[in-house]
Amino acid sequence: MNTNKKWTLKSVALHLGVSNATVSNAFNRPDQLSKQRRNDILAACKELGYFGPNKAAQSLRRGTSNIVALILPDSVQYMVSDPVASSFIKGVAGVLEQHNVSLLLYSGSSDNLLDIVDFVDGFICYGNPRNSNIVEHLAQINKKIVTVDFDLADCASVNIDNQQAAFDLTNQSLKTPTEHIAIFGLRLIEQDLVCRVYDQNQLNAEKNSIAHKRLSGYLRAISQHGLAINGERIWNIPESSSEFATMAAKEALSCSPRPELIICMSDVIAIATIRQAQAQGLKIPEDIRIVGFDGTQEGQSLQPRLTTVHQNSVDKGIRAAELFLAKKRVKENIDYQILVGQSG
Repeated sequence: MNTNKKWTLKSVALHLGVSNATVSNAFNRPDQLSKQRRNDILAACKELGYFGPNKAAQSLRRGTSNIVALILPDSVQYMVSDPVASSFIKGVAGVLEQHNVSLLLYSGSSDNLLDIVDFVDGFICYGNPRNSNIVEHLAQINKKIVTVDFDLADCASVNIDNQQAAFDLTNQSLKTPTEHIAIFGLRLIEQDLVCRVYDQNQLNAEKNSIAHKRLSGYLRAISQHGLAINGERIWNIPESSSEFATMAAKEALSCSPRPELIICMSDVIAIATIRQAQAQGLKIPEDIRIVGFDGTQEGQSLQPRLTTVHQNSVDKGIRAAELFLAKKRVKENIDYQILVGQSG
């Protein structure tokens, strides 16, 4: 009997000859009805084309939607293809699903939060969004917020010490006092280009980003070894992708003198660089050493196995979701490990 009539809880109850509460309980409080009674009402509602009370109205009455927005650093399409980001999303989603809370993925390239702010209970913000205005908006809204890989005043956060991890990795990887080094940075400057960062002043604009914290750790270790590196040997890579990394690798490997060590800000970049070096007939680590950051499964399955920083992105996502649900405003650092493979 599915008609074009717009059914409401009240009109459905009247049509079925039952109370409003009975129809509501069939959808929302099944323990209040016998199994057979509930199944009969749900079947009748389905035949009418009625699929339950209006969720938006329920949310307004309760003051909660059971939806959490996960703000990603970049577009959703790009981030779900990134192995580190997808592991983080898996951790968040696993916890929220156990508590019957829905997850909304939101692009960090969006103009602002106005189109969703009234429909979610709060935000988990994973890294600095591409659009910095989003962070300013977060600081002004009265919602639950957990930040990841950066801090926001009066909000909970989950981080690793990116600067110290980068320092430890570089310190482990430097071998000689005359080392020729290259750094493949991830979005060090706001240009969608694979290019060298000749103007070091450009690096100050986003000094609190993950990339700049890692760069600071690399440079500190290099300096403590009595070495120096200039912008000619620091590359900006706009996305953690094999395509862009290969472009940087081809250029770096053609330099004279050729780098003996290439420090990469992600495993994806490092793996592409290793493959390009091997394609040119170079032996790793004999001719060149290459290290990454993240500790992905692909990097640990590679031959030679990748030397990298391992951060457990699933656990990071789990902890972020737990802090959100617990309404805590603590700032937590999770552990990292230096995985010493054969590449560095």
